Amino acid sequence: MHDYDKTRESWNRATLNHNSHKGDQAKFFRNGGNTLFPEELEFLGDIKGQTLVHLQCNCGQDTLSLAARGANVVGVDFSEEAIGFAKKLSADSGIKGEFELSEVVNWMQNTDQRFDIAFASYGATCWLPDLDAWAEGVQRVLKPGGRLVYVEFHPMLWCFAEDFSATEDDYFHPGPYIEPVNDYVATSGGGLLGSEECKPGENNIPATSWQHGLAKMIDTLARHGFRIEAAKEYPYSNGCCILEGLVEKEGRRYTWPEGIASMPLMYGISASR
Repeated sequence: MHDYDKTRESWNRATLNHNSHKGDQAKFFRNGGNTLFPEELEFLGDIKGQTLVHLQCNCGQDTLSLAARGANVVGVDFSEEAIGFAKKLSADSGIKGEFELSEVVNWMQNTDQRFDIAFASYGATCWLPDLDAWAEGVQRVLKPGGRLVYVEFHPMLWCFAEDFSATEDDYFHPGPYIEPVNDYVATSGGGLLGSEECKPGENNIPATSWQHGLAKMIDTLARHGFRIEAAKEYPYSNGCCILEGLVEKEGRRYTWPEGIASMPLMYGISASR
């Protein structure tokens, strides 16, 4: 079961909610603002002059942050609201970026463009039912020797309730999960550069997602001809307060509170074609 149109509509609604909390983003970028985190930059390395595709780019803030570091960027997303916002943000900020409105796997299967780097992060492949099709697409759009950099929330965290107790969301559950895209910018506040006190926007449109475990991700990439160059796990979450009880620390990171065993909240992978 995959209601693509409902998922896209849910993201359109969520996009309006998220950006309503962030103020003048074009001014933020004109003043040298950047939304990337050290973990992403460590995996990416020097990207100046590199061609880079940002898969499921959402509203383009990270895409333009990559462009500001010298990459020639293309962002791809299926949300009309997100791509429309990204194009306007590029124009208003003066940072050059190209944006494509398309379902990401379909776009990768059909585009003639090829890239040095494919980048994805934070809530990306969980919206895709077929991880093999995604990996095949990434393989296709990369130049020989090109790299995939993927930084993602650790799939284990979806097994926990807000009070950190175990839930019925089994780590190996094949899905799908059906629920609206929430206003995580409102609940994360400054972590995602939103207002510190803002009311979450309403969204009653259901979206469909799937659980893709870490081993499944690595195995899928390996089976599609990728060489895993680096893989890391992190005991904190960048920007987004995924679970209500997490504690905000310096650098817009959220960590487990004292007395709770530290478990991974994010992972990162670098793989070459």
